[in-house]
Amino acid sequence: MRSHLLNDATAESYRRSVTEGVERVAAKLASTRGPFSGVTPAELAPVIDAVDLDRPLGDSSAALDELESVYLRDAVYFHHPRYLGHLNCPVVIPAVLGEAVLSAVNSSLDTWDQSAGGTLIERKLIDWTTGRIGLGPAADGVFTSGGTQSNLQALLLAREEAKTDDLSRLRVFSSDCSHFSVQKSATLLGLGADAVVSIPVDRNKRMQSVVLAAELEACRAEGLVPMAIVATAGTTDFGSIDPLPEIAALAEEYGAWMHVDAAYGCGLLASPTRRHLLDGIERADSVTVDFHKSFFQPVSSSAVLVRDGATLRHATYHADYLNPRRTIAERIPNQVDKSLQTTRRFDALKLWMTLRVMGADGVGQLFDEVCDLAAEGFAMLAADPRYDVVVEPQLSTLVYRYIPEAVTSPEDIDRANLHARKALFASGEAVVAGTKVDGRQYLKFTLLNPETTTADIAAVLDLIAGHAEQYLGENLVHA
Repeated sequence: MRSHLLNDATAESYRRSVTEGVERVAAKLASTRGPFSGVTPAELAPVIDAVDLDRPLGDSSAALDELESVYLRDAVYFHHPRYLGHLNCPVVIPAVLGEAVLSAVNSSLDTWDQSAGGTLIERKLIDWTTGRIGLGPAADGVFTSGGTQSNLQALLLAREEAKTDDLSRLRVFSSDCSHFSVQKSATLLGLGADAVVSIPVDRNKRMQSVVLAAELEACRAEGLVPMAIVATAGTTDFGSIDPLPEIAALAEEYGAWMHVDAAYGCGLLASPTRRHLLDGIERADSVTVDFHKSFFQPVSSSAVLVRDGATLRHATYHADYLNPRRTIAERIPNQVDKSLQTTRRFDALKLWMTLRVMGADGVGQLFDEVCDLAAEGFAMLAADPRYDVVVEPQLSTLVYRYIPEAVTSPEDIDRANLHARKALFASGEAVVAGTKVDGRQYLKFTLLNPETTTADIAAVLDLIAGHAEQYLGENLVHA
């Protein structure tokens, strides 16, 4: 069994196995004709259930053969131009190369004696990102598993900086369109269900700063503590960006921690043309960025950044076997001192390789392309009598709803849109997402692939209309 360990004696075997795996994936990518096979859980589950994990195949080639039927054949492929579903991006090759390197070397980014250069590379990228945001010379941060963890850590710091023993007095303010991780974080932090105050949004799905001001004043009048305001720079459903300068001014006035969830909108940090949409983010106390969204990185690659690096001490715990207190005086750079995680992948290497090969402008141009495409898609939807589109996009998301020519009930329209999404997914021809707006069922394009064209969008809209019309027609006949 030692022949399977990666070391100096098995380096050639490693090369052959990985090369074969890469060749198979490359062949699959080259031959994929749709984003999904259309397989159902009922069809795929027996295939995987039939695998006896206690009877190994003993051979990488045989395992790759089996992998075709249990995974590769039916995977959802985000690189396909008609994958228009969730916030999943196609990935850039330099990042995939970085993934291959970091997996093989297997550095753990908790302590210097496990990572060395990896520690300094991550710190360099944190400094680069805080510089792009404009957080100032005392800024710091750490890579995380994703936006949910980044938001959790930011609100942990906000809770501790609020300096109160009565957690029931703490309040967090976020918009109706903020990510659900805000509520989840409040629960995990012991703040209670009433701690999150939801602020309504305007017609462009941006937090209403006038209402926020009123709620902050009410909070103060009731003797409560405005712990944090969470502004969103790129909401999941609409890609909307809250009014950051106004929110920053209110956070300063009321002594609240300002967190900006820029998990989606962080690609604007590299944009040659749209960076101004993030004006005001430099006044935040903390920022979430998801490089695995708008920087075209493989999952996972996220970070939480803070204006004052000293606040990261609230996540610091010392263990004699790992990061004893003496290492502080010895100026040993242990990233575990800043992180909620202990063992942690060297995910920063993927972004490092991307910037060293493509540069920030290269990444930003790709994100600009999908934002431009969304603007074109909005114009198409607005001109199409079959569809109602909700809001003009700031980023690359379009939310819309099929409306039949013949008058029918809102409930029938809801069911038709739900059916169209499911039927499209089952066909494997395209993948779109869905959401609710004012209690009604809508569909969603999340455009993160520069290879997607307006022709793709038009074709998918035709497919959706066809499925919806078929559903409505069949139901009318049965009625």
